[in-house]
Amino acid sequence: MTDERPVVTDLTDVYRSLAALVGGLTEDDGWRPTALPGWSVRDLLVHLLGDAQRALVAFGTPAPGPADRDAVTYWAGFAPSAPDPARRNRQIRVIRSLAVAHPWEALTETFAETTASVIVLANRGDPAGLLGTQGHTLTTDDLISTLVVEAAVHHLDLLTGLDRPGPPAGALRVVRETLDGLLGRPQPLGWDDTTYALTGTGRRPLTDEETRRLGDDASRFPLFA
Repeated sequence: MTDERPVVTDLTDVYRSLAALVGGLTEDDGWRPTALPGWSVRDLLVHLLGDAQRALVAFGTPAPGPADRDAVTYWAGFAPSAPDPARRNRQIRVIRSLAVAHPWEALTETFAETTASVIVLANRGDPAGLLGTQGHTLTTDDLISTLVVEAAVHHLDLLTGLDRPGPPAGALRVVRETLDGLLGRPQPLGWDDTTYALTGTGRRPLTDEETRRLGDDASRFPLFA
């Protein structure tokens, strides 16, 4: 077997970290709120499981190309300036119905098994191979990068009210690089990677001083949500 590519290592670390986090929670913990208003831990875990299942499908869905998204521009479709409230409401209703239908232990075990499979296929994939997902075409490694970002940000969401470790440093670095790409420059405020992840995705509001220092770029926050 070849050595893991850095982006696959980041995916491996963040998925294993997430699996350990939810695997250490109880049935009651599954009903705790997260940083996403109205979303419980169960709801968010079902969403993350769906993302991992989508990845499995994508790895089996080669696309003719050319790529129309990369690891940064993929997130343009998730900008707050282009919301689809009806679609989001439908998604939340489906997620909640699935969240209550599965025993907690089965849900956490399925998540661990599914993400482990994603890691195996991610490592086997051609880094420059083209894959289709959500109506777009990305290279394998760009798709993997988006999975890392999604997992790292939602790992932070799950920590509300819990004394548990945060996402791995490598995964947060990928989030930072993605946010810098969307911003068009490295963020100038000296935020650590966790603060930048929370602020860049709308989990933490800008302070008045940060708004002043960002200038025109302040109106672009959150960069995606």
